[in-house]
Amino acid sequence: MINTIIFDFGDVFMNLDKNASLEALKKLGLQSWNEDIDKVNQQFEKGKISEVQFMIEMKKIIPNASIDDIREAWNSVLIDFPLNRLEFLQKLSHKYRLFLLSNTDEIHIAKFEHRVGMTFAREFYQCFEKVYFSFEIGHRKPEPEAFSFIINKHELTPKRTLFVDDKKTNTDIAASLGMHVWNLQVGKEDITELFSKKELPFS
Repeated sequence: MINTIIFDFGDVFMNLDKNASLEALKKLGLQSWNEDIDKVNQQFEKGKISEVQFMIEMKKIIPNASIDDIREAWNSVLIDFPLNRLEFLQKLSHKYRLFLLSNTDEIHIAKFEHRVGMTFAREFYQCFEKVYFSFEIGHRKPEPEAFSFIINKHELTPKRTLFVDDKKTNTDIAASLGMHVWNLQVGKEDITELFSKKELPFS
């Protein structure tokens, strides 16, 4: 039976508009998402570069944009966090060991906390035994090391662990490590429908 659940953050709890940042950056002068910006993004998400270094690199790519405009465009991906998802998570936390594993950066997390307010954010974080952001642990999904980091640190049993993520590349790696998975279909499914997944061995 499942006794542990590892959740993704974006589009599982926090609604995202994944095209919004790109469109906003294009308005600032970005031609298209390219290898340079992808490399900078991955370095930032893994904590390999600081926020200042990230902004310096983004300024090189979009030289006519201001730092404030770049930050605003970068954060436009974040939409909202429905209260019913927090309430569902709070109930869940009384019965299961819960962890958060998110590919994200310090700019997005600061914006999330500001948008929902620190009381809401604190209540969200308190639902988890531990919260893991990629920029803090130096690994990002779908790298197996991101999953192994949590499994080993908390001595989890993969066959009793469920991993929930909206990206199939991530759930595929988790499944290969022996975990149960739910590849949540954004717009068609909601995290609050977790227990309607009859194929999952909940107690």
